[in-house]
Amino acid sequence: MAEEELRAPRADATRNRDQLLAVATRMFAAAGAEPSMRAIAREAGVGIATLYRHFPTRESLVDAVYRDQVVRLTTGARELLGRQPPAAAMRRWMDLFGDWIATKNGMLDTLLAMIESGEIAHARTRTELLAAITTILDAGRAAGDLRSDVTAEDIAAALIGIFTVAPRPGHEAKAGRLLDLLMDGLRARVP
Repeated sequence: MAEEELRAPRADATRNRDQLLAVATRMFAAAGAEPSMRAIAREAGVGIATLYRHFPTRESLVDAVYRDQVVRLTTGARELLGRQPPAAAMRRWMDLFGDWIATKNGMLDTLLAMIESGEIAHARTRTELLAAITTILDAGRAAGDLRSDVTAEDIAAALIGIFTVAPRPGHEAKAGRLLDLLMDGLRARVP
């Protein structure tokens, strides 16, 4: 291997990449249509060449944002359980899921094309997200906080329904109320 391939990225390059991911995520969530690559670079405070050095195509940026969000959801389940009781962790995870759904707003056309072409494995993402929900459900069942007759698929379907009728941005209060109602139904009832 060449020496260049063995070197870690420079600190400023890592910062730029992280900044681009954060800005792209925020802009995708707020946009009704896909923002331009130039607008993302400008908002991140970098030149367009810097953006293209990290993400040579729109697809590579969308892929990076999508994967980053999935990792945040899957690791978020364990992190939340480490800090909160299972029922509280589940409710907070639902908010993270809503953020993930909202991020798709401004990258939907590209994302759908990538799923259609097989560049993004939708089935794998679904499996990872269901595993994250199951992690919290299992902890909640063990603690006696969450019902034992609910599946991860039930929760995923309910969340998709909620964020379909109360999409973010713009309907945060309605989504929050519906998520609270869902959580009330998920709590274990003491006989």
